[in-house]
Amino acid sequence: MIAGFARILAATGNPHKLEEIRQILAGTGIAVVSTAEVGWDAEVEEDGATLEANALKKARAGAAAAGFPALADDTGLFVDALDGAPGVLSARYAGPEGDAAANCVKLLAALDGVPPRRRGAAFRCVIALVSPEGPERVFTGSVRGRITTAKRGTAGFGYDPLFEAEETGRTFAEMSAEEKHGLSHRGRALAALRDYLAGSAEKECS
Repeated sequence: MIAGFARILAATGNPHKLEEIRQILAGTGIAVVSTAEVGWDAEVEEDGATLEANALKKARAGAAAAGFPALADDTGLFVDALDGAPGVLSARYAGPEGDAAANCVKLLAALDGVPPRRRGAAFRCVIALVSPEGPERVFTGSVRGRITTAKRGTAGFGYDPLFEAEETGRTFAEMSAEEKHGLSHRGRALAALRDYLAGSAEKECS
């Protein structure tokens, strides 16, 4: 079983995501290994039509490269007034280079003049966990909020300064890491993964 391994590769080249994954999975007894530690560049074309397809593609590539289980995420921001855009293209909304600042500028321009009541949005994250031997699991997390009219806060990354969570009325960039992990789409998906790993380990020991 996947939980029988002592380490998992985080199949991402994004240092912010790597840090969040390590923070949330701390205490599981499983080492989260970076792509640099296994000498893999983590370049996988995210050409899937869904978050699930992209997450599984990256995790499969990571597991094959590392020779031990890998996890990967794909995340999308789905804005109601834009018919769900940028959605699966969120990381590359302003272009293939994945410039977070440019993505935020484009999103604000697309919503220019849209009133607060119509700026609702949802962040969704899919975490895929894949073993070289074949077992695959998918975990999801989502959170509702709205897109602000200007950036607020200095923490976080990506669209965090523009996403105001319903539960708090503050953007992810205005929260501490601990608070964000408890509310965010990625935090919820990783919590489900963490529960799975803990449950699998208990079964193996029984």
